[in-house]
Amino acid sequence: MDFWQSILLGFQTAFQPVNLLYCFFGVLIGTLIGVLPGIGPAGAMAILLPVTFNVSPVSSIILLAGIYYGAMYGGSTTSILVNIPGEPASVVTCLDGYQMALTGRAGPALGISAFGSFIAGTLGVIGLMLLAHPLARIALKIGPPEYVSLMVLGLIILTYLTEKSFIKSMAMAALGLILSYVGLDIISGQARFTFNVDNLLEGIGIVPMVMGLFGIAEVLENIEVTVKRSIFKTHIKGLLPTLKDWADSILAIIRGTIIGFFLGILPGGGAILASFVSYAIEKKVSKHPDKFGKGAIEGVAAPESANNAASSGAFIPLLTLGIPANVVMAMLFAGLLIHGIRPGPLLLKDYPEIFWGVIASMYIGNLMLLALNLPLIGIWVQLLKVPFRFLFPMIILFCVIGVYSINNSVFDIGVMVIFGLGGYIMRKCDYEPAPLVLAYVLGPMLEQAMRQSLIISDGNFTIFFTRPISAVCFAFCLLLLILSFTKFFTKRKASE
Repeated sequence: MDFWQSILLGFQTAFQPVNLLYCFFGVLIGTLIGVLPGIGPAGAMAILLPVTFNVSPVSSIILLAGIYYGAMYGGSTTSILVNIPGEPASVVTCLDGYQMALTGRAGPALGISAFGSFIAGTLGVIGLMLLAHPLARIALKIGPPEYVSLMVLGLIILTYLTEKSFIKSMAMAALGLILSYVGLDIISGQARFTFNVDNLLEGIGIVPMVMGLFGIAEVLENIEVTVKRSIFKTHIKGLLPTLKDWADSILAIIRGTIIGFFLGILPGGGAILASFVSYAIEKKVSKHPDKFGKGAIEGVAAPESANNAASSGAFIPLLTLGIPANVVMAMLFAGLLIHGIRPGPLLLKDYPEIFWGVIASMYIGNLMLLALNLPLIGIWVQLLKVPFRFLFPMIILFCVIGVYSINNSVFDIGVMVIFGLGGYIMRKCDYEPAPLVLAYVLGPMLEQAMRQSLIISDGNFTIFFTRPISAVCFAFCLLLLILSFTKFFTKRKASE
């Protein structure tokens, strides 16, 4: 199947009425999650994952993907109107977006955010479309040793780019690997870490774990925080940016798109890093850097473009290598596995309708988001007035119903509660849950690739250092570890 036939197949799949419906629901829920502070796309995807069990694989992934990039759109609304980021990637938008609203320019700020997100999202999907096919072909030539090195490198990069302590992130990744080995050994069939609990023989479910870490823990953390929401009350007008606004923003949108797309590919990079980097670069190249933080429209356009482009770039390692780049991609990975589909280079060959259908749906989803975000600003503003005392109990209820509906198991609810309490304690102690979830997802694949490599080499570990790709990846891992420990000991010495 050639490239254009593949694109045609993708749009034929995406334009099926049921897939259009799931795409619409995905971007609508994603926008809602982005608008309402308190729970991010990972938590929303975890809550809705059980809903996708009885639908086709392509529809379920279209829905989950729509939630992800839809949340990138919605997060800007709260940042601009309330000065509270709807999700972490919109933190930078608060700096100039809210200042624009205070000076009577909330309309252009929301408008350039929506248009910038649409342009970046569309260009990001084009980049995904162009790169995914050749990368999938290259990935078919990669063997088990290379997969081991790529997964280890992904975990190291994730922990290196974390905002918290590198040591704590490594500890979380190690815990995630240990939890992934709970259950039966993939070769010998021996029970591991089950402590004679029969429910653990099949391992710890990804859905109860993620719902606990990102749903229950998020609610517990937000309950103790008093957030004063001062909603911008002036009538919002002039959503279409002027020609001057476009002149000031177009290069920022293009730069943000490029930066976001390539940083989105990196494990642990994602939308948050992309938005910060694009804002910093925009301020650096600006002829008037003093305007930033005081209502510069470029300060809204750049980060909003970057985080939407990053959401497209993050699909590349998932679809081509089968390696999730962030915790949201880990949820998509879990969604595919639940349907018996293994993401990776064979996805393009064995399930072209899923591969190209999801990509094509992202074009359609971006158009839907543009239609949802501009005309419905008034509705989103009204939703911001929903009290948290009503919102949080509903989230917990959805979590309980969602977890129980998977296996009709009270044990799974208990697992969710344990991870919810554990996730809350982790947040209070500055431990990030993302490395744990990614390590948990990658653990079985890492173990299988490791064993296959050692079988190929008759137990000789030098196979990881004699093959070029694997050796380069491990060398880069070593470099990152040295840099991290050097930075750690330097800070420790300076504090003394």
